[in-house]
Amino acid sequence: MNLHRIDLNLLVYLDALLRERNVTQAAQTLNLSQPAMSNGLRRLRTLFDDPLLVRTSEGMTPTERALELEPLVRDALSRIDQAVQPRSAFLPAEAQGVFRIMASDYAESTLFPKVLGELRNQAPGITLDIMTPSDVSFLDVERGKIDMVINRFDSMPQSFHQIPLWDDSFSCLLSPNHPILNDFTLEKYLESDHVWVSKTGMGVGVGVNPDDVQRLGWVDAALNRLGKKRQIRVFTRHYQAAMTLAEHNDLIVTLPTRAALLKRDNPRLVRRDPPMEIPPLELKMAWSPLLQHNPGNRWLRKLIVDIARQIVEADKYSRKE
Repeated sequence: MNLHRIDLNLLVYLDALLRERNVTQAAQTLNLSQPAMSNGLRRLRTLFDDPLLVRTSEGMTPTERALELEPLVRDALSRIDQAVQPRSAFLPAEAQGVFRIMASDYAESTLFPKVLGELRNQAPGITLDIMTPSDVSFLDVERGKIDMVINRFDSMPQSFHQIPLWDDSFSCLLSPNHPILNDFTLEKYLESDHVWVSKTGMGVGVGVNPDDVQRLGWVDAALNRLGKKRQIRVFTRHYQAAMTLAEHNDLIVTLPTRAALLKRDNPRLVRRDPPMEIPPLELKMAWSPLLQHNPGNRWLRKLIVDIARQIVEADKYSRKE
């Protein structure tokens, strides 16, 4: 196959078609008319001597040949994009634009106040659009619609680039008037009422089943290994709400320590170590391979990593208090 005989725009069309699995949506993505995209699909079928996308009851379904081509085409386009990127460095002080970041409530509370402070100093023309896990899908990230995602992930597409930001232990917050404050044993902990808080991964959430221990997260999995179960009275996905609820005299919230330390100066809350061992959680940052070489994205990723390391170093002293 001679490259000079091929319209390389067809590879862009193929990439869009395989991402969207829909001719009309692929056309909209590339700002083309639907007939132009249909014509592109016909030319692609001729080029590869394969139907590539076949209409089924589930919509347009890629053929085996299309699935083989998908990672090859995506990698080729990524390399071409890298080759034609301007050599000039990203200049944060002069930059204007929006970075869209999916971040959990935990990450938003513990990491982003310092990130925003540095952005205001170094890149005052940059705006952050911080989205919740329920706002974003892995497909959005893969397409480069989201600059990066920061959360705790049970699983993640292998194509994503990722880096750990920190590990965190767990702490308990409770009222200074809680009846078990001075007798904080596992037995008393289990007799008390609890606030559950968590949201890993991405996508629209569903209601929690209190009996599905495997899906309740680190705290309940740790108790399950001991053959124990706590009494959860409130389920929430928001750490700030959970910590406020812990001010009630009869509730305990067990959550990552960096979130708990945000309340270190609140006289209505006391922090205690959990009465059982809980494996640490890992906060990660991930991004699309399409943005791996984008200068602005690379600059922001480095800024976030540097700030995360500063927070980890500062917390070494806070946790000794």
